[in-house]
Amino acid sequence: MSRLHVVSGKGGTGKTTVAAALALALAGEGKRTLLVEVEGRQGIAQLFETEALPYEERKIAVAPGGGEVYALAIDPEYALLDYLHMFYKLGSAGRALKKIGAIDFATTIAPGLRDVLLTGKACEAVRRKHRAGDFVYDYVVMDAPPTGRITRFLNVNDEMAGLARTGPIHHQAQAVMRVLKSPETAVHMVTLLEEMPVQETADGIAELRAAGLPAGAVVINMVRPAILGPEAVHAAANGRRGAVVKALSQAGLGGARRGGQAERLIEPLLEQAVEHAERVALERAQRAELSRLELPTHELELLPEGIDLAGLYRLAADLRKQWSL
Repeated sequence: MSRLHVVSGKGGTGKTTVAAALALALAGEGKRTLLVEVEGRQGIAQLFETEALPYEERKIAVAPGGGEVYALAIDPEYALLDYLHMFYKLGSAGRALKKIGAIDFATTIAPGLRDVLLTGKACEAVRRKHRAGDFVYDYVVMDAPPTGRITRFLNVNDEMAGLARTGPIHHQAQAVMRVLKSPETAVHMVTLLEEMPVQETADGIAELRAAGLPAGAVVINMVRPAILGPEAVHAAANGRRGAVVKALSQAGLGGARRGGQAERLIEPLLEQAVEHAERVALERAQRAELSRLELPTHELELLPEGIDLAGLYRLAADLRKQWSL
């Protein structure tokens, strides 16, 4: 299995929640996972109900089986200081640059440089080893930018390696791309069973493949349960009033006789049944679109009560089962 899991998706699909649940799932059975945030929104801290993450790796959860989840919110300025110290030995000089605002200036005027620093820090965590030779983290999960920006975000080091023909920047960019374009990495897309997120997922997968980046799995998030059986859905879709009344009465909503509870409820419930039938048809069509991507697909249920810590562990257990971890 890949060691770097990059999670992207259209805004509103719950990619941060899926990234957090995946980190918990991967940390099962004594494994050690690092969950990385690159957008500065502190979404991970909110999900795990902890204080804002600093620029340091901090343990935030223990997974079933004794595994551990660490988290890191990557700050581009501090990442650049690390970079200057690592490759140019600019310890105190780098800090002086920060004081006069040069670091912030550099990362603001050169957004490509910002992405290089963010991806570089994540890949460094993937490669990092103990003195004994074993990896510090079994897995690294990145809560990455949205679908529309993910390919350029991951591929920016390729562009940087082409611009800097020699020297530390060139070698660092090459090292990052060796990780990102290898079997060590998998880029997962989070979607909903709706037309726009599914279309963005398909476009994002196509862009990843064109760039030579490894597409992983598609995670369909917030899947709503089927309320009516196939026959009732078909009846509602075709306006068969009697069949819908019968289905409602069988569901315990009173007798189907004229004037009964099911009869009184038929108009408003029939409208809802028709809407449900339309949604089922739409979701069926979107599943068919996703199947054409020829990628593993996993589904996570909609939690009506919202996502709290208990819900996050519930989703992690579901992912662990589906992923056969």
